[in-house]
Amino acid sequence: MNSPDISVVVTVYNDAKRLPAAVASVVAQTYRGVEVLIVDDHSTDGSWETAQSLAAGRPDRIRAYRLPENSGGCGAPRNRGLEAARGRYVMFLDSDDTLHRDACRNMVDAAEQSDADIVSGMCVRVHVDSRDGKRVEWHPWLYSQTRTLESIAELPGLLAFDTLSTNKCYRRDFLREWDLTFLAGLPYEDLLFTAQAYVAARRITLIPNHVYSWNVYDKTTTRSISSRRHEITNFAHRMEIHRRVDELLAEYGMTDLRFHKDVKFLKHDLVLHLQDLPLLDAENRHRIADLARPYLAALHPDAYAEAQPLQAICAYLMARGDMRNLLPAADSLTNPGKLSSPLNERDGRIYWCAEHLDDPAGRRILDVTDAGWPVLPLRQLFLRNELTHYEDDGRGAVSLAGSIVNPLGRIKSDSRIRAQLEFRARRRSPKAFRFPLTSLRRTEQALEWQAQVHLAKQLRPLGIIDTVWDVRLLLDVDGVPLRTRLSATSAQLSDASPLHVRPRLTRLVADRLEPSVSRRGHLSFVLTAHGPAARHSSEMVRLAIAGPAGSLIKDAVRKGRRAKQRLNSGDTKIRVYHKVLCRLPIRKGLVVFESNLGKHYSDSPRALYEEMRRQGVAFRPVWSHAESRPEGFPADATLVRRWSWRHLRALAQADFWIDNQGMPLKLAKRPGTTYIQTWHGSALKRMGFDEPTYRARSQAARAHYQRALNRFDHFLIRSEHDVRTLAKAFHLRDETLIKSGYPRNDALVAAREEERRTGRRHRGPLAQALGIPEDKDVLLYAPTFRATSGGQVRDFALPFDAEAFAERFGGRYTLLVRAHYLSRVVLPPSVGDIVIDVTSHHDVTQLMLLADTLITDYSSVMFDYALLDRPMVFYAHDWEEYASAERGTYFDLRSKAPGPVTFTEDEFFNAIDALKDAGEADADTRARFVAEFGEYEHGDAARIIIGSFFNRGGSQ
Repeated sequence: MNSPDISVVVTVYNDAKRLPAAVASVVAQTYRGVEVLIVDDHSTDGSWETAQSLAAGRPDRIRAYRLPENSGGCGAPRNRGLEAARGRYVMFLDSDDTLHRDACRNMVDAAEQSDADIVSGMCVRVHVDSRDGKRVEWHPWLYSQTRTLESIAELPGLLAFDTLSTNKCYRRDFLREWDLTFLAGLPYEDLLFTAQAYVAARRITLIPNHVYSWNVYDKTTTRSISSRRHEITNFAHRMEIHRRVDELLAEYGMTDLRFHKDVKFLKHDLVLHLQDLPLLDAENRHRIADLARPYLAALHPDAYAEAQPLQAICAYLMARGDMRNLLPAADSLTNPGKLSSPLNERDGRIYWCAEHLDDPAGRRILDVTDAGWPVLPLRQLFLRNELTHYEDDGRGAVSLAGSIVNPLGRIKSDSRIRAQLEFRARRRSPKAFRFPLTSLRRTEQALEWQAQVHLAKQLRPLGIIDTVWDVRLLLDVDGVPLRTRLSATSAQLSDASPLHVRPRLTRLVADRLEPSVSRRGHLSFVLTAHGPAARHSSEMVRLAIAGPAGSLIKDAVRKGRRAKQRLNSGDTKIRVYHKVLCRLPIRKGLVVFESNLGKHYSDSPRALYEEMRRQGVAFRPVWSHAESRPEGFPADATLVRRWSWRHLRALAQADFWIDNQGMPLKLAKRPGTTYIQTWHGSALKRMGFDEPTYRARSQAARAHYQRALNRFDHFLIRSEHDVRTLAKAFHLRDETLIKSGYPRNDALVAAREEERRTGRRHRGPLAQALGIPEDKDVLLYAPTFRATSGGQVRDFALPFDAEAFAERFGGRYTLLVRAHYLSRVVLPPSVGDIVIDVTSHHDVTQLMLLADTLITDYSSVMFDYALLDRPMVFYAHDWEEYASAERGTYFDLRSKAPGPVTFTEDEFFNAIDALKDAGEADADTRARFVAEFGEYEHGDAARIIIGSFFNRGGSQ
């Protein structure tokens, strides 16, 4: 090749295995005028021989060079490649990475069109050894569109966050003009070289194309203790590079960019080393703090406010040299959601620790009141459990001790506490082994525990497939389950011995269990081979799996799985929805309906659909469903599986969205689509941004949730109570609200008026279908659901004795039990046809029309049933827990309930006995309840909505 357009410098050190793939990705570029310059940093593994072989095979395209001695970094090899480059443009590629096929073409084209000194494209981090082929775009917000910058000052985030040199194409004359080379012999040379290029460039062009695959190999069980000195040195090098970049910005008069770089330092660079603190001993942790302290002292004072709270807290504590509080804070930073501090309350505010509150900056940074920890239910807290002692006998017995943080004394001195240690395989095996504690005591700020475990005798792994075992301490505090991981440091395990173990499959593959510290700083144990036979067998297994046949099979399976996963992944669907499907034309009259996240054909969307059919509205109905075999949906509508490609296309082209809960949160609504949110009930419990859990979410998570709520063009309400609660909690605009009532309740209002006019109650066909005798009144028990600490629905159990109910009331009543649609009901066979499970009957309106009396707890069904003006009984057996320990309520049900509120089974049964007399006595209370919570329910909600949106000037 006489005059290449672009030279790609490929640097390699001891990477002979992956070098050919990197070079092949350059040779296979669709842009043909490319030369490859391989520079070997004096490898010892055959990389130089591989480079020579590649060059000999394509002498017209590939040249190879070798440094006389190892330089210890990428700087010197890249500089050697720059010296030999002949192309008008230069790129850099590491031997373990690859270029995308069109990278050179896209970058050269952009450079030619914009006359840019630098063209930068999107880098993709490919987690090569992850199970799902995880791919993460590197700061994609910088590359959302093609744009050209006349100065790096136009986009400070580019300088701060994209410091890679490898996803860029440089004009070679520009590099020569400014004598830009890499700093040799010092890691993190990219940061300084890229900063120098950014500030010197007269024009920088960014393109949204993927150009560089950064292959990440992160499958590792432990972090090496021997690397501690290396990590300290790396941190010192990082500090030195950052100081040089700061000097560069000052030299060029770009000190305003320092703020953005400091924010990135807090959010990324410092975090990388904070995550390594558990792997260091106390001396080296202090060395890291000493290295960082001068630099942290010079940070822009406003940078702390831009970082996440825990990032700012860690940086502040490190700057103050407070290692006692820093290590727990770093644990919480590495493990999002973990609470590692007992916290401190001062003047009505909550602080991470009691120290440094005399410093105004410390008081501001350490304030964690808005994190929501004090108001979160105990079951939702992920508490730090610090390993304070580890000792083994060299064979199989282990002595452990730890300390679990007790924030603000939430675990009381009189709490009933049970605990046990659990060893569970990380993957593939459901088997777990549990061991009792030898002691557990509560102090003011912690729970101190001890345990003696004989792992050699009691823990029996399968072997081969369950190589890593995690340790958890399971707590039960007054019936509330808590799971904790054991936070450990490598120094605590420095004298630990490999423990004898007897795998169930064979000891010829593994015969020892070694303690280690996971990447997130938690104690774990790893199966290893120590004896000669075990080492030989395990090596044979490894070679078989890694051999040509095994690799071929694994690669084929992985590629097929990854292709399918990528095509149907949520990220792919969201991207295609926004970039492709939303560019299709909106289809007038196309209406997408959904109820309860696609689980049923029910509620107000169903009422609107059926009223539109009755009125002869011309529209194209699509119903979303979440079941593999949907049942009960209308035959005259198009059915699409929720989150399928057909569903996404229907949403993208819809004229209207109509649902009662929420279309997929990550899908934006097009401006031409009208979203009518019918909602599914007035609020007793706190909703939306009034929930304490939302105060614990990050600012980004809250903003994402608000964007989803902002999609509502219209929101149906049935009272001013809804305005004060739901509308306020969802931050809805006044013009969004439609005071129409709920279409699903039109049938209830009509039934009430018919009953008042005729004096007769029509049960309908459902009574006969359920086999209810004419002489029995019908009671409908419809409670709300209860959630676990993780937000899952708890298993449902009747809070009263069903057999006792059947025996006492079986001659007078039939009880229908309709649990929340997310729950499952199990009734004793002895109750027969006296107590009937109707949970699978999704249309609760028909059940309410059938019922003579409603029994509930806190379900919003109370607001609907009140429209019938029939008796209600409230069984609030766990009111205190529901009203205070969970989300809280907007009003005290006990003072407003339109019927007796009972708290025990005896009170509940007595209220059932008194139903005949209570019906008339509670009439005035029911009327007041409807006036307050159903004032806009006039029985014409469906007609109002259809008249407003579908019959304007004729049917659509």
